[in-house]
Amino acid sequence: MIKEYVYHFSSENKPVKRVKKGDVVIFKTLDCFSNQVRSEEQLVTSIDFNKVNPATGPVFIEDSEEGDVLVVDILEIKVEDVGTISTLPETGPLFDEVDGLRTKKISIQDNKIIFNDIEITPNPMIGVIGVAPKEESIPCGLPGAHGGNMDCNKVIEKSRLYLPVNVKGALFQLGDLHASMGDGEICGSGIEIGGEVTVKLDLIKDLDLKWPVLETEDTWYAIASDEEFEKALKYSSQQIQTLISQAYGWDKTDSYLYMSAAGSFEICQGCKPSSFPAVVRFGVPKISEKPRLISYK
Repeated sequence: MIKEYVYHFSSENKPVKRVKKGDVVIFKTLDCFSNQVRSEEQLVTSIDFNKVNPATGPVFIEDSEEGDVLVVDILEIKVEDVGTISTLPETGPLFDEVDGLRTKKISIQDNKIIFNDIEITPNPMIGVIGVAPKEESIPCGLPGAHGGNMDCNKVIEKSRLYLPVNVKGALFQLGDLHASMGDGEICGSGIEIGGEVTVKLDLIKDLDLKWPVLETEDTWYAIASDEEFEKALKYSSQQIQTLISQAYGWDKTDSYLYMSAAGSFEICQGCKPSSFPAVVRFGVPKISEKPRLISYK
């Protein structure tokens, strides 16, 4: 089990483990606050923000090169029994309509999240997951074409993530689990929690992928981000359009028309007016009669 933590995605990060394609790896994670928030009396403004969104790793995948795609099968996510949810300063559309900052400690009992006097069914997910960017170091709190803090609540058990490899070894890392998080993470946090994640790592050689792609039981998603929502939507849509054209043999116009008829976009992260970029996923259904959008066993 890997227990070392970093706060940036970087080609300069020293790998804590070397693995081969097909290996299964277990990651022990802290919550997004690096376990610094210990009680409801403690506000997030009291923590060291240089230690937010820690990622466990990185892992060096042997034989991976720039231009490959890393395949991440998420086999299991186990979360702890107490999480934290908090408002953040000037974050989200309602930040000026609440009574200041607040921290809540949330218990998970008998597979139920207890929020005040109601129960929520847990949906454990991975907020931060990705590989090293080619050049600049990127904080774990930010998203990008390398993955990072995408906060996509579809990154759950039994899903599969495809990540474009930018550097030799890929340098894969993950963290920022949530016991539950709604699309958009409207107040800036979900139920932040530590836990363990088990993944299987594999490679596809020489596949040109611009943005992370997520495969669930019934849907293909491309996940993209930008400071401007319109650009994030365009990037995610372009990635799906390209995959459809290549897999189905359609031109880009027919692919575009099909996406409008059968596809949809969803907001992974949209807690403006903070400076956090918009993160968008565009999805289309998996069609059993057609080739897979990404050819993989």
